[in-house]
Amino acid sequence: MYTGQLIIFGVFLLLSWLVGAQLKARFKKYSQIPVNYGATGKDVAEKMLRDNDIHDVKVISVQGELTDHYNPVNKTVNLSQAVYFGNSISAAAVAAHECGHAVQHDQAYAPLKFRTALVPIQNISSKIMNIIFIAMFIGAFAFQNLLSINTALIIIIACYGVFTLFAFVTLPVEINASKRALAWLTNSNITSNQTHEQAKDALKWAAYTYVVAALSSLAMLLYYLMIFVGRRD
Repeated sequence: MYTGQLIIFGVFLLLSWLVGAQLKARFKKYSQIPVNYGATGKDVAEKMLRDNDIHDVKVISVQGELTDHYNPVNKTVNLSQAVYFGNSISAAAVAAHECGHAVQHDQAYAPLKFRTALVPIQNISSKIMNIIFIAMFIGAFAFQNLLSINTALIIIIACYGVFTLFAFVTLPVEINASKRALAWLTNSNITSNQTHEQAKDALKWAAYTYVVAALSSLAMLLYYLMIFVGRRD
């Protein structure tokens, strides 16, 4: 069981690293190219929010690299310092993308609502998975007396089912946010014809990270399903 799991984990870890390396390279490259009007990521985010008649969302700076996100709970667009203070294609693309999520929230975009509803379920599933894997690793024989392998597999499959559903629901949410961002960047003249393609390329590689995560979850789900079916034959 563990060998197959390690192989899948290793393959997708490598794929994730490769995509992540390309993403960082693109963002580094495009961080050297300024956008029109000398707009920083903060300026871009605040203008996009205003243009969409959103006035109850704050734009704040957070620590870290590629830590940018929208928080629907406290309605904040959180931008890493490089994005918040940066005047570049990368900063504008990321800031507009995160504001795309704020616009989704404001317009009650169905996939975003569904993903938000899945968050607590995913968190619980993650905790259950950790408990099961730790128990199986530390005391496999004692564990079998408390919970059969088939029962453990059913729980693992259910948890990976939640992870996979969440990962695939995330894809349209992220893609839609990027489409909103790119359309607004063009309409607001923040990007030109040339820099628009660069912003599109940056967001494309960011989307690939979510594709890898979704495929990884699906692969693990199928792997445990095959083990379970094999044990029943």
